Amino acid sequence: MFTPVKSTKVYEQVIEQIKYMIVSGELKRGDRLPPERELVERLQVSRTSVREALRALQIIGLVECKQGGGNFIREQFEDNLIEPLSLMFTLQESKSSEILELRRVLEVETATLAARNISDADIKSLGEIIERMKSHPDEDENVVLDKDFHYIIARASKNNLIISILTAVSSLMDSFIKEAREAIINRDENKEALLEHHEKIYRALAEHNDKKAAKVMEDHMNMIIRNMDLY
Repeated sequence: MFTPVKSTKVYEQVIEQIKYMIVSGELKRGDRLPPERELVERLQVSRTSVREALRALQIIGLVECKQGGGNFIREQFEDNLIEPLSLMFTLQESKSSEILELRRVLEVETATLAARNISDADIKSLGEIIERMKSHPDEDENVVLDKDFHYIIARASKNNLIISILTAVSSLMDSFIKEAREAIINRDENKEALLEHHEKIYRALAEHNDKKAAKVMEDHMNMIIRNMDLY
């Protein structure tokens, strides 16, 4: 529960208390925070300090303000990871290849966990995507199917942190190397190889073979990296 704040940087202490309530389970995703006036009274701080704290929490994407409804703990966080990653990418003068390397590390472990935890429903969904990839010559449609395929695998890992981070990394990759990705998809010699890779991943997951799933996913990511010519 909230405790009175005594600090020269009062708004930071307000932030820490709200963060602690999240960690302790008192506040959960989608929960509404008490009104500003109540926070002022319970924390024994100024309204300015409460507003500064809430503004900072909104900036980092932990809290969202709904017009006329108050302040809430956000329910979805994937989008909030994209901008910080993009800024880090730019400020650190990172190479596009580093994004792919990070995705490779994440995807391989994700495939391992997915093979252990995937449900029959998700296996069915992956199989349906494979069939649609085979019957759809439209590569724009196949790009969407490809994203759906990998998102289902991430979801099947049953690890929320992996899902959030991988979604953000994939979005960052799309933002910076979209043209290179399209170039790979549109090369005739790669179409059959990409489909074969997806089928191998699907079969390994359907068999719940975690080692095989990791291996074929790594082969898939390595092939993409090689063909993007980013090194």
